[in-house]
Amino acid sequence: MKRVSPSRAKLHLHFENLRRRAPIYHLTPEDYALAAKRHQRLAARLEVTFGWDGDILDTALQTAHIVVGVPENRERLRARAPRLRWIHSSLAGIDRLLPLDWLPPGIAFTNNRGVHGHKAEQYMRMAYTLLHTRMPEILLNQRAHVWRQVFSPTLAGRCALVIGLGDLGTAAARAAKQLGLKVIGVRRTAKACRHADRVHTFRALNRLLPQADFVVLALPLTPETLNLLSRERLDLLKPDCGVINISRAPVMDYAALADKLQAGELAGAIVDVVEPEPLPPESTLWDISNLLITPHISCDDFGNYPQLTLDLVFENLGRLLQGATLKYRVSRTCGY
Repeated sequence: MKRVSPSRAKLHLHFENLRRRAPIYHLTPEDYALAAKRHQRLAARLEVTFGWDGDILDTALQTAHIVVGVPENRERLRARAPRLRWIHSSLAGIDRLLPLDWLPPGIAFTNNRGVHGHKAEQYMRMAYTLLHTRMPEILLNQRAHVWRQVFSPTLAGRCALVIGLGDLGTAAARAAKQLGLKVIGVRRTAKACRHADRVHTFRALNRLLPQADFVVLALPLTPETLNLLSRERLDLLKPDCGVINISRAPVMDYAALADKLQAGELAGAIVDVVEPEPLPPESTLWDISNLLITPHISCDDFGNYPQLTLDLVFENLGRLLQGATLKYRVSRTCGY
């Protein structure tokens, strides 16, 4: 990336917020002021504006060098934003922005991949433990006022098959290791991961699924991962296997998952993502006894998310000023 001139000319950073999103994702002047105190040298290089639902977007784009928060109106972006160098998504998942044909050449696009791992690790420790102790069944018995002892062995030595080894998948692998599980990773390449005993490519998936005590979906949604855990692949799982999805709902066949859970052909499932969101009250997923649904909250650190995001933005600002490669730059070809 071309180095920014060392002159003291300031860069215009515009924050674009959407009110319909949960407040945890909003980046306010108060949030920025806290982060700027930690990054005073870099903050001195910035002029900052804040917009909501596109209210000042067109005016801001005329002079903006950096935009944090992907604008909803992305038409003719180069013409409307002649100085724009970099867009940062304050979310990790960008599947709703694909394909990236709206992104003009020469503009870097990054996402929030680096800020979710710590919280995801905590969630995964909970998810492994709840499924292994058959907590959905225990809670069902409690609601029915039934005293039935449900025993389970130790977790140590069980096998977690973690599909996707980015920020979330690595967190899932770390959590598994902390609980004494064996970890098999699956991703596009067989590049080693320090928290996995073995790493394979997707070509090995059908062979690996029957070995799993837990299958964890932690991969981005792209055309290649759509329906990756299909009905046919769910049929390869052991009856006492548990399924956990912290990525996106369309990477798995939820109708097939529901069928297998209701037939007792899986031990249980925990999903943090559904389609659509919010899940409609009439959805049959609500009433599946051995399915736990959390409302897309597994990886976002309440209270700290804005500051984690801003620390990443400032880190990348330093890289931009030095002409270095930005962290978590999204690939046009891979879609993440």
